[in-house]
Amino acid sequence: MARMVLNETSYFGAGCRKELIAEMQKKGMKKAFVVSDNDLVKFNVVKMVTDVIEQAGATYTVFSDVKANPTIANVKAGLKAFNEFKPDVIIAIGGGSCIDTAKAIGVIATNPDFADVKSLEGVADTKNRAFPTMAFATTSGTAAEVTINYVITDEEAGRKLVCVDPNDIPYVAFNDAEMMMSMPKGLTAATGMDALTHAIEGYITAGATPVSDLLCWNSIKFIADNLRDAVADGSNAKAREGMAYGSYVAGMAFSNVGLGIVHSMAHPLGARFDVPHGVANALLLPYVMEYNKASSLKKYGDIARAMGVDIKGMTEEQAADAAIEAVKKLSKDVNIPQTIKELKRKGTDEVLIKEEDLAQLAKDAIIDPCTGGNPRVTTEEEILELYKIAY
Repeated sequence: MARMVLNETSYFGAGCRKELIAEMQKKGMKKAFVVSDNDLVKFNVVKMVTDVIEQAGATYTVFSDVKANPTIANVKAGLKAFNEFKPDVIIAIGGGSCIDTAKAIGVIATNPDFADVKSLEGVADTKNRAFPTMAFATTSGTAAEVTINYVITDEEAGRKLVCVDPNDIPYVAFNDAEMMMSMPKGLTAATGMDALTHAIEGYITAGATPVSDLLCWNSIKFIADNLRDAVADGSNAKAREGMAYGSYVAGMAFSNVGLGIVHSMAHPLGARFDVPHGVANALLLPYVMEYNKASSLKKYGDIARAMGVDIKGMTEEQAADAAIEAVKKLSKDVNIPQTIKELKRKGTDEVLIKEEDLAQLAKDAIIDPCTGGNPRVTTEEEILELYKIAY
């Protein structure tokens, strides 16, 4: 059996945020609880939406105390602000961190038994649909606006809580290219490679279906065709829209069929060392592709074609190798770090992660919910060896 859970409505294209007016007015929404982060407030991205909220004749408050790799404390603070404001809609503006925080707030608002946040980990047995939530994506990476997943960091335990819940999905999603144009090059690159990771892992995951295959292959092509241009020129509306479609389409797929050990290995890097999720995925992707190659040879040839490689005359193994090389080249072209050792402590030249840290990362990764979706059955020892190779 296969299942597809998607938004009720999705909007795409430059300026599509203006459709928020009709969405709010048709349901009589008058008070919006906006969840975002301080950078998006500072650079007036949030204002692009709050101006529209005002045009809809509604009031709003902005909760912007959300950090990258959002924490249980972020969620609890947001829930307190939500309860004090008593809104009739949650509007999330941002990448995965902001939208994931909004999802957790929305789920707990209608399922208060999960107010500890920790109990949301895994497939939580929530009974009620989340508080009405609309999401505006400002990055083309996590696809949090269309997925049934969200990730919250438990700082005390030093690990990420991966939550999977069909009740959390925003009922309306917006991908407005104009809201993505202020993304700096590094963030554009990292989030774009995150989207590529979703598409590739979703394509080869054990739970893949013909529908998810169709979505993932096209997502890979969208990203291969547009990421370099989006990084080179952030105001390139065509490239931004191509990346928005690529990210969203990958989200449609992986949300319903699962991922693999790129994500299992990336999550501990974020939880323990605050490595941005997109950077962690992008760095690890080629190493894990090499590890999974034998289990997915034919699909790797398809990936190579989507990446623009002419595989005519190649053997299956040659085509698979070409796919891995194409991913490596794209990663290098957009200046993604190629080894774990290249990651530095903020503002210093000090190595962020030491070799002796890798064993704990492997222990965290093997129990991550994404591990079960990997096309090749893996062990903690094999994951540790992959970390060492990537180091």
